[in-house]
Amino acid sequence: MDATARKRWISLYVENDVGVLAKIAGLFSGKSYNLLSLTVGETEDPTVSRVTISLMGDDKTFEQIKKQLNRSVEVIKVLDFTDLPIHKKEILFIKIHSLKKDEMEEVFRSSKVFGVEVSDYDKTSVILESVKTESENDDVLKYYKKYYLSRMEAVRGGSVAVESVSKSER
Repeated sequence: MDATARKRWISLYVENDVGVLAKIAGLFSGKSYNLLSLTVGETEDPTVSRVTISLMGDDKTFEQIKKQLNRSVEVIKVLDFTDLPIHKKEILFIKIHSLKKDEMEEVFRSSKVFGVEVSDYDKTSVILESVKTESENDDVLKYYKKYYLSRMEAVRGGSVAVESVSKSER
């Protein structure tokens, strides 16, 4: 990769059909492009899915990717979000187990500080749910790893993104 290698964001509208995601993922793996995250969900139209992809790449590689995606029959539309104002969030679940009473109280307190939801708990375990930007979730995860690493699991979903509506002055 050359000096223009940086994080890129692309969003695709694709046919909601069996094998489409595998074909798109195959395009990336066949060219040895590494995806940082990939999320897929049905849109307001049940025949169309939206794919949000984050990857590291240089300008030349990224242009090749977009061209190949645009040539794919199953791809309806390709949107390059790299240099556009967008809203993006990812979901993070943290499960911490084998907590003592005082640790449980601290997890509840710290979750309020971070703006993280306690989505489930029992006497010794808790599941935290954080819907934030990737870097904000990095901070949340860093904090809990510091104290509970050997007793926790973390599950991250890839980011989803949508173009901002307030691109100009209001």
